[in-house]
Amino acid sequence: MSRKLFKFSTIFFFVLIIDQLIKLLFLKGFRYDGEFFSLILTFNRGVAFSMFAFLGEWLKILQILLILALFTYLLYEKDLFKNHTVAFGLIFGGGVSNLVDRFIRGGVVDYVFWHKWFEFAIFNFADVMINLAVCIIFTQIFLKFKRRKA
Repeated sequence: MSRKLFKFSTIFFFVLIIDQLIKLLFLKGFRYDGEFFSLILTFNRGVAFSMFAFLGEWLKILQILLILALFTYLLYEKDLFKNHTVAFGLIFGGGVSNLVDRFIRGGVVDYVFWHKWFEFAIFNFADVMINLAVCIIFTQIFLKFKRRKA
């Protein structure tokens, strides 16, 4: 288990630090306007697609509770943690980094804005890591199911 915890911690801190460093670039004025996408500084006071922004300060508390609940559940469900260590490192690293933004900057720092053919939500590296983690978990579950079936 200590190897898994080391792997989890390494991924967690990697995502947290990389995400915060990228966000600092945008806070210092970096900007790019392209044909397909733009890299522009925005602050999201809600969650995905700015949902729940009306919760204001309560959103921070809800996110802390959600992160703590998931972490507590993983302590109880050790096999789940063991089977998806990398994915949970990505999820917690991204989630905590976005939560840090809420406390320090008043909202999540987002900067990737896709605008070619359709306008998509503005997002950041942490969001990508969280979505990647969900894809990894679904892929692992699907492959495990497929192996059992065969």
